[in-house]
Amino acid sequence: MLGKTANGLYWMFRYLERAENNARLIETGQRIALTRSGAPTDEWTPVMKTTGTDASFAEKYDAVTKESAIDWMLRDADNPSSVRSSIEAARQNARMVRTALTAEVWGAMNGCYIDVKGKLTRRVNERDLPNVLGLIRQRTALVRGATHGTMLRNDSYDFARIGTFLERADNTARILDTKYYVLLPTSAPVGSQLDNIQWETILRSVSGAAGFRAAYGQTIKPTEIVRFLILDKRMPRSLNFCCSKIRDNLGYLASEYGDKRKSHQMADDLCRRFMSHDVDSIFDYGLHEYIQDVVTALNALGHQIERDYRFFA
Repeated sequence: MLGKTANGLYWMFRYLERAENNARLIETGQRIALTRSGAPTDEWTPVMKTTGTDASFAEKYDAVTKESAIDWMLRDADNPSSVRSSIEAARQNARMVRTALTAEVWGAMNGCYIDVKGKLTRRVNERDLPNVLGLIRQRTALVRGATHGTMLRNDSYDFARIGTFLERADNTARILDTKYYVLLPTSAPVGSQLDNIQWETILRSVSGAAGFRAAYGQTIKPTEIVRFLILDKRMPRSLNFCCSKIRDNLGYLASEYGDKRKSHQMADDLCRRFMSHDVDSIFDYGLHEYIQDVVTALNALGHQIERDYRFFA
């Protein structure tokens, strides 16, 4: 496969996942706001910090308000990670690799672009926001479903999946880190009703509330939520699940191309280094520090994949 085709597939699905994940982060910020009584910046500045766009936001806006923060994350053209920018970038990459996609995947991607763009032509008011966020999740899920149901399991599919799970792992880590940036600086003690509501918010932001209760029961315990979202391979948005899928799809590429490259070893090291701990050792090390190490390793792996498969050749 040409490097440009691999690049287009990889980034199409990274941007698609990023759009959904930013919608989830906005919903997380909304839910967090209901648990706090401080100024608007108390919720939205740290949420933007988790996306890495807080500095560029500050260059454009003099002050943080809920309305400006949501608009920045949802539809601002100056934010390359906004939902609208991500959907546009995903479609542009899909056009570049049109011949590598099935008609169903292309149709779903094009429909996603048209519907989401239509909803984001103007600022979304608070009343309509839940429906718009729901539409974004549904439309991106439709593209993934078409991909899973119609694409041949070859290198095209592998690069699409690698892009998906790298972005998803990064997002799950960042959502977990909102507990550090947003929720931790509070007087509510661990185990209090407020603390439990905040952890429930984290679960809901990754559609994990029902799965968590099925696996661990009704009682909210921070250690079990962290175990569920980092180590539990049954949870499709857990770090362990995502890292395992990245490693598996890189392994399929190695079998198809007949060689293993540096990124394959890095993926093996990532799974071994970060996913073989128990939850107590993660808390002993420091949840924030652990997550930052994982994000750094994921970024390094992504860059190495681009080099190994000559995305820009």
